[in-house]
Amino acid sequence: MVASGVKSTAETAAGSSESRGETAGETAVTSAKPSEKPGEAGAKSGEKPGSETAGQGWAAAPVPSEPAGGKAGAKGAGQARSAAASREPLRQSDLTRALSDLRDRLDTFEFVLEVPGVEEAREARLELRNQLEDYALPRIQAAGVPMLVVLGGSTGAGKSTLVNTLVGSRVSATGVLRPTTSSPILVCHPDHAEWFLKGPMLPGMGRVRGPAPDAIAGDQLVIISSDVLPPGLALLDSPDFDSVFEDHYEFATKLMAAADLWLCVTTAARYADAQVWQMLQRARDNGASIGVVLSRVPQGAGAEVVDHFGEMLAEQGVGDARRFTIPETRVEDSRLPEETIEDIRAWLVGVAEDATDREIVVGDTLGGVLDSFRTRIPELAKHVEAQVEQRAELAQLVESAYGTALAELDEATRNGSLLRGEVLARWQDFAGTGDLLRALHVRRGRLSLTRRSSRRHRAPSRVRSLKAALRSGLESLILSTAEHAAEQVLAGWRGHPAGGQVLAGPAATLGTASPELSRRVTRAVSSWQDHVQELIRTEGVTKRSVAKLVSFDSEALSLVLMIGLLGYGTSDVAVEGGTSAVPQRLLKALFGAESLRGMGAKARADLRSRIGMLFDEEAIRFGQALDAAGIPDETVPVQLYQATYNLEVAR
Repeated sequence: MVASGVKSTAETAAGSSESRGETAGETAVTSAKPSEKPGEAGAKSGEKPGSETAGQGWAAAPVPSEPAGGKAGAKGAGQARSAAASREPLRQSDLTRALSDLRDRLDTFEFVLEVPGVEEAREARLELRNQLEDYALPRIQAAGVPMLVVLGGSTGAGKSTLVNTLVGSRVSATGVLRPTTSSPILVCHPDHAEWFLKGPMLPGMGRVRGPAPDAIAGDQLVIISSDVLPPGLALLDSPDFDSVFEDHYEFATKLMAAADLWLCVTTAARYADAQVWQMLQRARDNGASIGVVLSRVPQGAGAEVVDHFGEMLAEQGVGDARRFTIPETRVEDSRLPEETIEDIRAWLVGVAEDATDREIVVGDTLGGVLDSFRTRIPELAKHVEAQVEQRAELAQLVESAYGTALAELDEATRNGSLLRGEVLARWQDFAGTGDLLRALHVRRGRLSLTRRSSRRHRAPSRVRSLKAALRSGLESLILSTAEHAAEQVLAGWRGHPAGGQVLAGPAATLGTASPELSRRVTRAVSSWQDHVQELIRTEGVTKRSVAKLVSFDSEALSLVLMIGLLGYGTSDVAVEGGTSAVPQRLLKALFGAESLRGMGAKARADLRSRIGMLFDEEAIRFGQALDAAGIPDETVPVQLYQATYNLEVAR
C-alpha cells in the first residue's frame, strides 16, 4: 500500500514484508508516504502545510478538517531512503526467469469441470496471468520508466474529470451519458509516449496515438502526450468497473492489476456500493498500492461522510490507503476548479519528481504483488486439486470396472464355465476317439526321428478343431467381458457430476469395446496357446519311469494342459461327460505333480498378463478422453507449488 510502510525495490525482491504491519502509533508516518518535507506539499500546491486530518490520513480539501503535523511523514520517508540505499540490487534475471516459468505454468491448464468455486478460480487464474504479463514482468524489465497511476471508479464518479484537471486539458471524455470512457486513456510526458506505445506494459492491448475522439469503442489503449505531467508520471483513465458493458469491467480489473498505484475514485453518494469495496479488496489482495478519492462531498455534512468512509476503509483492511476529498463544486470544460485537486496534484507530482519516492511506490507495489503470490498461487493450486480429484474419481471408475472384469475373467477361466458347447464337444470328440492316446507314442524298438517328427506335424483334424474351439471360446469370453467393463465405465461416468462434461464430446462412443480389440484378442490368445505348447516342449520333462517308453505330441498335450487349466472337471457338465479326471491324471502321470504345477502356474500367469494388457489398452481410451476434455492431472498443482517456491528462491 502507498501508506502501509516504505521499502525499496531491492527490499521487496528479497521478500521482506515486515514493514506492512505498522502499529496504530505509526499512522502519521504511513499516511505521509511517499515522503514530504514539512510543508512541501503545501508549497507546491499553494496551500498551508499541516492540513491532514489527524488520525485519519485524509489529505487537505475544502471540507473542514483538523490540523496534523508533517514531521513524522518526513522522518518515515528519510528512513525509507536509507533502507533503499542499503539493499542489494534486484537479481533481475533470476526473478524474470521465475516469473516467466510461473506464467507458463498458468498456461498449461484450464478449469474445465464445473465444480464449486470454479468461476472464482477461473477469474483468479486470469488475474494472476494478466498481472504477470501486464505488470510484474514488464516492471522488472523496465526499471526507471514512469510510475503508472491508474484511476478506477464507479460510473459518474468523476475520474475522467479528475484526469482532465490534472493534465490541464480535456483528454478524456466526460458527459451525462454513461459510461463515457469506453477505451482507456493514458496520458504521459512526451519523452515516454513512444515507450508506452511500443513497450512491454499491457502487451495484450492495442495502442493508438491520441488525442482521441469521445468514447472510442474497443480494447485500444489511447496514448496522449502532455508537457504538464512530469517525466516520472503517467495517468491512465480506465473504464468504469460497474459499467453495464461486461468488457469494461474486464478492462478495469486488468488495468488495476497493471498499476504501480491504483487511485480509486468514488462519490459521497455511492461510496457504500458493494462494487467499490469489491474492487478495493481485489486491489488489496493483489498487492497494489492504493489511494482513494472521495468526490462530490457536500458542504456542511462533509465531515460526517468523510469520517464514515474512513471507518469503512479501516473495517475492510484498506484504512492505510492515502485518502483525498473533493467537494461538490462546478465543472467547467470537463475540469474541476484547480484548488479542489491541489493536494492530489502535489502528492502525485511530488512522488513522480523524486526518484527515491517513485522507487518506493513502485517497489512497494511490486513487492506487494510478489508477496500476494505466496497465497494466491497455493489457493489456485487448491482449486486445481479439486479438478484433479474429480479426474481421479473418474479414472478410479475405469480402473474399478476393468479390475472387476479381470477378476471375473480370471474366475471364469478356472471354474470350467468356459468348457461348454463347442469346446466340450470338441474335447469329448478328441478324448473319446483315441486321438488323445495316439498323441502318446509308445516306443517299440527304434522309431526313426524322421517318422516321429512327421507324425507330430500331422496334427489330426480333431486336434485342430479342439484348438480352434478353445481359442474361439476364450476370445468370446474376453470380448464380452471387455464390453461389459466399457458399459460399466460409461454408466459410472454418466452418474458422476463431472462425467457428463467428459461424455459431451467424442467420449460418448466409449460405451463399447474398441473396434481393434477383436484383432488384438485373437493375436493374444493364439500367442498364449503357442506359449503353452512351448512350455510342454521345453519344461515338460517326463517322469523317468515312463520316459523310456513314451514320447508325446507337444501340441496335443498343450491342449490337454489348457483344458485342465480352464477348469475341466469342476463344472457339472464336465462331470457328466465321464472323463473329468482325464487331463489331470494323464498330465500328472507324464510330468509329475511338481513339474505340472510349475507349468500350470506359468501358463495361467501368462494368460492373465496378456488379458491384463488388453484391458489396460482398453482403459487407455478413457484416460485419453480425460486428457481430451482438458482436465488437469496431478502434476499441475505440484508444478504450481514448485513455481511458487522457485519464485521465493529468486527473490
